[in-house]
Amino acid sequence: MQVAADQAPVLIKIHPQDNVAIVANEGGLPAGTVLPDGLQLVDTVPQGHKVALADLAEGDAVVRYNVVVGFAAKALPRGSWINERVTTMPAARTLEDLPVGTRITPLPPLEGYTFEGYRNADGTVGTRNILAISTTVQCVQGVVEHAVARIRQEMLPRYPNVDDVVGIEHTYGCGVAIDAPGAAIPIRTLHNIARNPNFGGTSMVVSLGCEKLQPERLLAPGAIPIRAGEGMGAEGNGVDTIVLQDEENVGFQSMIDLIMRTAERHLEKLNARRRETCPVSDLTVGVQCGGSDAFSGVTANPAVGFATDLLVRAGGTVMFSENTEVRDGIDQLTARAATPEVADALVREMAWYDEYLQRGMADRSANTSPGNKKGGLSNIVEKAMGSIVKSGSSPIHGVLSPGNRLTQKGLIFAATPASDFICGTLQLAAGMNLHIFTTGRGTPYGLAQVPVIKVATRDSLARRWHDLMDVNAGRIATGQASIEDVGWELFRLMLDVASGRQQTCAEKLKLHNALALFNPGPVT
Repeated sequence: MQVAADQAPVLIKIHPQDNVAIVANEGGLPAGTVLPDGLQLVDTVPQGHKVALADLAEGDAVVRYNVVVGFAAKALPRGSWINERVTTMPAARTLEDLPVGTRITPLPPLEGYTFEGYRNADGTVGTRNILAISTTVQCVQGVVEHAVARIRQEMLPRYPNVDDVVGIEHTYGCGVAIDAPGAAIPIRTLHNIARNPNFGGTSMVVSLGCEKLQPERLLAPGAIPIRAGEGMGAEGNGVDTIVLQDEENVGFQSMIDLIMRTAERHLEKLNARRRETCPVSDLTVGVQCGGSDAFSGVTANPAVGFATDLLVRAGGTVMFSENTEVRDGIDQLTARAATPEVADALVREMAWYDEYLQRGMADRSANTSPGNKKGGLSNIVEKAMGSIVKSGSSPIHGVLSPGNRLTQKGLIFAATPASDFICGTLQLAAGMNLHIFTTGRGTPYGLAQVPVIKVATRDSLARRWHDLMDVNAGRIATGQASIEDVGWELFRLMLDVASGRQQTCAEKLKLHNALALFNPGPVT
């Protein structure tokens, strides 16, 4: 596809010191195209890909975001197409002698914004009112799926204030070295997912009976697993636990009947809940990107970063994550650390993940996918620079290890792998009640447990996937809107979605990805 004859060639340069810029034109630009400044393209350059703005000798730095994102693998004249095949990747930044707290920018408070949410007894607030059925082991997944389908069809219509019923299913619980180093991560992840604010504080678990992850190990310290029907249930201090291997379960249908009877008690409790006006400080938002392209760091992620600052200014909590997608900007993060302890924690998480990758004989370069490269991202360094901007400019107030639950507000780095599904699962465990997901290549990603707002980086993606994308940040690249415009649009949309006034595209279509636990421990 060639650029339209009436479409002027457009390059986007991020920083005055950059020696490359990306092609903004849909369809790219053909070789021989002459740009307004007289630059003539040596090669045909696809949309989103880089053009050399100066002659580069072999070994010269390739600079984007005012950061060295690569080195020329050969001499590249001005106007050349710069991609992963003609560049080499810089070494990882050392984790020593990092700046600490040198880029703290106090932002003025933002007042007067609220949303309608469901208050929980533990002080958290839900954006949805969902019955969650936790599981201790994958073996029970088929039974739980069957029960959930019947609950949705036969029971949920009688409880109009309950949004949904979901099974917290996973590939863990048995066949694992459950006491090995790292095994605590998936266990505490499952424990904390069950406590997500969108589940209203109800506690219901389905167990097989013989698995390694027994209910009492999954549940909170001091919680008592009560066999369903023994009288305590969600109204007392215990947790309704259904054990399929119990002798009273005679056949498949008795298992389903018991799950449904137990679910009905929880549905009655949830149905009595009503939304209340809550301050933005009760929002806990997870931000993430997937299917990234070169526009991610130009349009969608900067707009999310602007909205992140608005949320933090209003007292809310925002988590950004993805270890390998911030590793190459660790100096940028420690410079924004609110305290030396936060900086130390950032370094600790990066060092742990470096060692984890080394054990698997991989490194951070394994992150970048074929789609990322097709979208113009040459390597993980360039990808990381565009990913970090989702975090905005606020000071970083805390660092959360994988599987842990948030205990503070503000901007938080929640350490996770970059996998969309694992990152989303860990952010759920941390307590997010709303999710923001940016994409350039496109993904139908969604979660059943929280609303997911999808932000497209390009006009063409927003048009093609018109019923999958909630916000089109591509208007920033075409000059139709500013980063601030889209940031405010996203902020207001978050309040509407959190209040239940609006559903996201993924919610409407019921597009839900399976949860994926992070298990760095061995499987037996």
